[in-house]
Amino acid sequence: MERRDVQGHYERLAAEYDEHWVYGPHYITWMSARIAETLRLSSADRIADIGCGTGMFAREVARIVNPQHAILCADPSPAMLHQIGMPPPAALTPVVASAEDIAVGRVQLPYGQLDAIWLKESVHHVADPATTLHGLAARLAPGGRLLVVMLPTSIEYPLFQAALDRFTELQPNPELIVDNLRAAGLQTTLRYVDYELRLDREKYIGMVRARYMSVLSTFCDSDVEKGIEEMRAAHPEPVLAFPDRFAFLLGVKPGEGR
Repeated sequence: MERRDVQGHYERLAAEYDEHWVYGPHYITWMSARIAETLRLSSADRIADIGCGTGMFAREVARIVNPQHAILCADPSPAMLHQIGMPPPAALTPVVASAEDIAVGRVQLPYGQLDAIWLKESVHHVADPATTLHGLAARLAPGGRLLVVMLPTSIEYPLFQAALDRFTELQPNPELIVDNLRAAGLQTTLRYVDYELRLDREKYIGMVRARYMSVLSTFCDSDVEKGIEEMRAAHPEPVLAFPDRFAFLLGVKPGEGR
């Protein structure tokens, strides 16, 4: 259900997506720096952000790396890509495509091979991760790197219980994604990185009402409102503090890069 409606969910959320995902003044900078350092990005790399949304992380990575080649920002939602800017910044090239499109070559990219690819919290939208990651790995140059950033199957967000349970039900296990990357011929490591979030309770409730997480799109309006009542009762504090834990799965293609 979540996967069937995912594109419609992001089309509806596109105009206010950044508002709901910019948790605080440092989150985007922090996450983008972790992506850049994990992938060991250089200015000479040919880079793709798969499932980029509005390009918020690609934009900051471009600032950090100052790439010689524009970062490819791939997303199946034209509405999300439109938020990058029209015309887009010179350092970013929007590509209307899903991870599956790129994996099987349905979309022609300006670079024959890529030196670095990342998927940040988008692998759970892929119907067949094993096949898609194998196809993405095939697009890497020797020594190329593929990074999957994802949440674990259990999260400590101050959401209502039904949403937490459904998230666990739908979220793939990072260990299985590790297996997929290794089966694709990549030398793979897994590490976890934590970031503490501190959000005004009413702001967070507004994010939930707007269904800032795709799992929330699987609930009807009345269920979301009932869940918000549950959240208010469980969390009377004006500021919500909770950990955001990410699995960083890095796959490296054997061989020497250029």
